[in-house]
Amino acid sequence: MSTVQQPTSSLVYSDFTANTLATLPHSAGLEQQSPAPDHALRISGILQTTLNVEQTLDLFGREIRRMVSHDSITYRNPLQNIELTQGKPGRHSGAYQLIVAGQALGEIIFTRKKKFTGQETTLIEQLLCGLVYPLRNALLYKQAVEAALKDPLTGVHNRTAMDAILQREVDLAHRHGAPLSLIAVDIDYFKSVNDTYGHSIGDGVLKTVAEATAASIRGTDMLFRYGGEEFVVLLSNTGQEGSLCLAERIRRKVQMAHYICNEAMISSTISLGVACLSPGENAATLFIRADQALYQAKAAGRNCVKLAE
Repeated sequence: MSTVQQPTSSLVYSDFTANTLATLPHSAGLEQQSPAPDHALRISGILQTTLNVEQTLDLFGREIRRMVSHDSITYRNPLQNIELTQGKPGRHSGAYQLIVAGQALGEIIFTRKKKFTGQETTLIEQLLCGLVYPLRNALLYKQAVEAALKDPLTGVHNRTAMDAILQREVDLAHRHGAPLSLIAVDIDYFKSVNDTYGHSIGDGVLKTVAEATAASIRGTDMLFRYGGEEFVVLLSNTGQEGSLCLAERIRRKVQMAHYICNEAMISSTISLGVACLSPGENAATLFIRADQALYQAKAAGRNCVKLAE
């Protein structure tokens, strides 16, 4: 494993049994013989034309391939749930931890069929210096975009995200003739929780309901906080039977969940309305029908599921 940072860097090469240290100041002799520093600056300028992480890494791979042959490049950033691979991995590999200004940006791995020479690993390390700042900018931009689409309290998608994703999923469902369902969820008697315990406790209940709901749905389902105490679950490729079954599972899961405060357990129930996309229907009417079914559930005594007509 190696670490690349500004202005110094260290390398631990996976084909070696011992660490190999190569700092940029000590590479002055190589700089006299190769254009690596100039190439690093040129690469940095090229990479600054995009703020997309995948495009940044793709451009970097194209540029570095001209100077150091390799079979694949893999980039991993567990903190942002990113793993991207270009090419087919080879037998020998060199791995680098990317760090700039004390900030870890993830790991990049180069592979090929034959071992990299010492001069090649030093050249790669110098060229990586042209990647770290553009990559950091792309990661920061990605974080900002995702934050704008998340509800800060519960961590689930917000209404802005829902509006965009719902329209997209409705269009895809119509195009492919696939089923699509929407579940509107509302916490029963939530106002009384705030009035009795205060808004901070109410926030805790909201997070508990969001967590219980998220734990009930599948990986392909999407959960949104629509506003206040109302949530929306979007189910792609799911028809009436599957959506009703999932809605009931969510209802039971939330009923069993408890928010614990000062040794007191606060339980909640939810009402749910389910609507399935009809031929030619748009996103707005799909949501309206689910919301109407939700109010039917409340009128029926709450803590139940109703299907839209």
